[in-house]
Amino acid sequence: MIEAPHVSVAVPPAPGGGPAPPSVRQRAGRFLVLATVFICAACGLVYELELVALASYLIGDSVKQASVVLSVMVFAMGVGSLLAKRLRCRAAVGFGLLEAALALVGGCSALVLYATFAWIGESRYALVAFSLAIGVLIGAEIPLLMTLIQRISRRAEQDAGGTVADLFAADYVGALVGGLAFPFLLLPWLGQLTSALLTGAVNAVAGGALVLWLFGRDLTARARWLVVVGNVAVLGVLATATVLVDDFERAARRAVYGERVRVAVQTDVQEVVLTGGPGEPPELFLDGRLRVSGRDEHRYHRALVHPVMRGPHARVLILGGGDGLAAREVLRHGGVESVTVVELDPGVVRLARTDRALARLNGQAYGDPRVRVVYGDAFARLRESAATGTAYDVVIADLPDPGITASTKLYSAEFYGLAARVLADGGRLAVHAGPMASRPHTYWTVDATLRSAGFTTRPYRATGRLSGFAAGPDRSTDGTAAPYDWGFFLAARHRAPPDPGEVVGVRRPAGARPTGLPPSTLVHPRYGE
Repeated sequence: MIEAPHVSVAVPPAPGGGPAPPSVRQRAGRFLVLATVFICAACGLVYELELVALASYLIGDSVKQASVVLSVMVFAMGVGSLLAKRLRCRAAVGFGLLEAALALVGGCSALVLYATFAWIGESRYALVAFSLAIGVLIGAEIPLLMTLIQRISRRAEQDAGGTVADLFAADYVGALVGGLAFPFLLLPWLGQLTSALLTGAVNAVAGGALVLWLFGRDLTARARWLVVVGNVAVLGVLATATVLVDDFERAARRAVYGERVRVAVQTDVQEVVLTGGPGEPPELFLDGRLRVSGRDEHRYHRALVHPVMRGPHARVLILGGGDGLAAREVLRHGGVESVTVVELDPGVVRLARTDRALARLNGQAYGDPRVRVVYGDAFARLRESAATGTAYDVVIADLPDPGITASTKLYSAEFYGLAARVLADGGRLAVHAGPMASRPHTYWTVDATLRSAGFTTRPYRATGRLSGFAAGPDRSTDGTAAPYDWGFFLAARHRAPPDPGEVVGVRRPAGARPTGLPPSTLVHPRYGE
């Protein structure tokens, strides 16, 4: 048994019979415990956000991943609170070892999650396991900290309700700081892997320092050495992993993308990777998803662009397409006066301008004075154009598949309503709608959404797709066959759009158009299969 700490000796009553004011040591001890609560809460929320962010990147569908992490962690926190009852009699050493374990598990969670994806191809089970383990450890913190603060402060014994309020206030404020630090400081400056490792080190130092400083004299020699050795070992593991994290990331990237990674950068928006050896067609990956393959991109971009260019096309708006390949196809047509490319990530455009292989693939499209790039969200830019009365003859939506959570608003009825407002009389809209054969529900939901915005549509597809991840937006291996086609819609208002089937390389769908599908909206996305 651990004896009560020296600082918990009863304070004699003050003159007049009232309780004595807390001593300086008690006040300092109380402050240190609350400061530790603050730090641990910040670290805990960083672990939580890091799991959500990395799982959304590795697995896809950020809504589902956030739901899994949050629900499992909240449940596990309740389990941890119950399990902490067994440690209350040894609260000091229990808290020191608990924080060491949390620092190790939370700090290494990103590394292990990335490793399971890179070398096994499946990270769902690791995600659930880490959410459960971190939740249990976080849930055990508050009961132990409540016991510790009662041992060092007579006020805590007399005002349990106020002490609980103080603990939770420090916990919530710490969570706020951690929640803001992760997206605005840690992630942009250090990246996901190093951020988690650094957070783990801070967590271990805070927990170990509190126990050894305030309660060191009350621990047995064995307990004291156990806390010291445990925290030193954890800090050693985290420090070693931090030193080797760049080598690990390069090895994991090679496992995912192959040996011919030429460019790998983390922009403010996403991870951009360009692969391909000398003389080989480049492949462009955005957040791990294959966006462009030099082996077959010409089929996709010709099918996307050429049907919509049959008609007036002096002013063209391309939504997405920062790689410059859609602009290349637009510029092949005579009579084009201006091409406006709206791209969210300046890093993609920078790479398309400067990388020799990618610039050669897009035909140096950004060197044409008719091409203008506007950086920003496509939805916001459409709204601005609609508000200012800017009109285009052609709008081309060269966007990621609608099944990817971040893209669903760009396939909503509201988005297509804005697109209709910026089309000039006789204008046309071309939409990439994902593979038709392997994801028909998603494909035809795009059609229903376009029609709900007042468009008349013509479906078509292009075959000959040679490369790609699984047909769904989920990057993990799930047995789904790789897509072999691209699906599109040609849309116009007030009149039927031209027949895309008259363009070489384009095919009409074989079956009939399904009926009864509801449109997708901002508040009710319907692209989940």
